[in-house]
Amino acid sequence: MEPMIRGIKFASIPVADQDRALAFYTDKLGFRLQTDQPFDSKQRWIELGIPGAETRVVLFRFDEGLKPGCTMNLSFWTDDVEGTARELKGKGVEFTVDPQKAEWGTFAIFKDNDGNSFVIGSKP
Repeated sequence: MEPMIRGIKFASIPVADQDRALAFYTDKLGFRLQTDQPFDSKQRWIELGIPGAETRVVLFRFDEGLKPGCTMNLSFWTDDVEGTARELKGKGVEFTVDPQKAEWGTFAIFKDNDGNSFVIGSKP
């Protein structure tokens, strides 16, 4: 029997301005635009791919629930936290926690242009 759940299709990130968020995630983080189409009268469905990953990210404006400026329950991973942080800082990405080593790996925390905080870490 095949597993019923096969993975995470996408994670939604709350944003205030979809165009500004799209520029941040593509220009600074290097994500790739997969879908940009009308969703309803207020916004578009913007789905981004992370190079080398199957999980996608959706930049969405929520009327209720998630609001921009949250600590997100979503972490990104990289093979080189220090190098990635250095490169992102060079592109103007704000880090609230510089790379640190922990028992489970190295991590850092950065913010997007809406104030959402994300952990970036290495695999142990």
